[in-house]
Amino acid sequence: MCSIGQLAERAGVTVKTVRFYSDRGLLPEAARSGGGHRRYGPDALDRLRLIRSLRTLDLPVPDVRRVLDQDDDLEDLVARQLREVTSRLAALRWREAALRLLAESDCTVRERAERLRLIGTVSFPPGTAAIARFWRCWLPARLPARVAAAVVDRAVPALPDAPTPAQVLAFARLQEFVTGPCAVAGPRAGAGLGVPEVHVPGKGYRPAVLYEGLPEAFELAAAELRAGRAPHAGEALDCFAAVHAAALGRRDTADFRRGLHPLLAAETRVDRYWQLTAEIETPPPGPPEPTPGAADNWLRAALGTTA
Repeated sequence: MCSIGQLAERAGVTVKTVRFYSDRGLLPEAARSGGGHRRYGPDALDRLRLIRSLRTLDLPVPDVRRVLDQDDDLEDLVARQLREVTSRLAALRWREAALRLLAESDCTVRERAERLRLIGTVSFPPGTAAIARFWRCWLPARLPARVAAAVVDRAVPALPDAPTPAQVLAFARLQEFVTGPCAVAGPRAGAGLGVPEVHVPGKGYRPAVLYEGLPEAFELAAAELRAGRAPHAGEALDCFAAVHAAALGRRDTADFRRGLHPLLAAETRVDRYWQLTAEIETPPPGPPEPTPGAADNWLRAALGTTA
């Protein structure tokens, strides 16, 4: 048996610390002396050291108690704490990049005020719920859930853990774009951003066929973009035209392609969205990774060279 002072000395902590853990039931005393002083058993030192280790990891007292009582698995608690720390670090990195954006010496007073306004709409770390909501609104209402989920997953940008100031600004502008009055008004309703031809009922399009087939065409076009090739006829364009023909229940012929080019050229576009997405996903000075929007532009240009 040892006194509270002896236990504190052996553990390298203060008496106040030992008393704190004892009062909260983490370090039960084995007995009391005749004068009412606390006495601790031979296992108290190891238990106290374990408590200190868990607290060093910033585990809350209730979680420490559950580990000590074996009511909760240490591995699960550590994993949860690691997720929380990772989230806090990401928030700090985004906040740091936002501050650097505002501190740039070549930024005018007006630009700084505009940047500050945009940053004020962003949470740290940021989320992509508003962006996903924009796409769910933009897509046709009767698109199968699995197809819609695949489109949204592909369209929503992957946010960097350690962004540059430029990426923070691009994300703030993107969030403003997807939450602005035009987007909120609802593309399906025919307001704001308008409705692509493929989304309009009665126009002959089968949206599910189109959105299921386009990813393959976009991947083929992305390879051409990475190689720096100008739009041209070939496998990517053939796949693109065939998908549109299938969605319209037509055959992919030269006449069909000639009619498809002006049809697509007249459609509502969200080029600004894809431009900002490319800025978010590609830190300078690297070349931008092709987005679905960039692939679509390449394919439309290739269609124009053959139409």
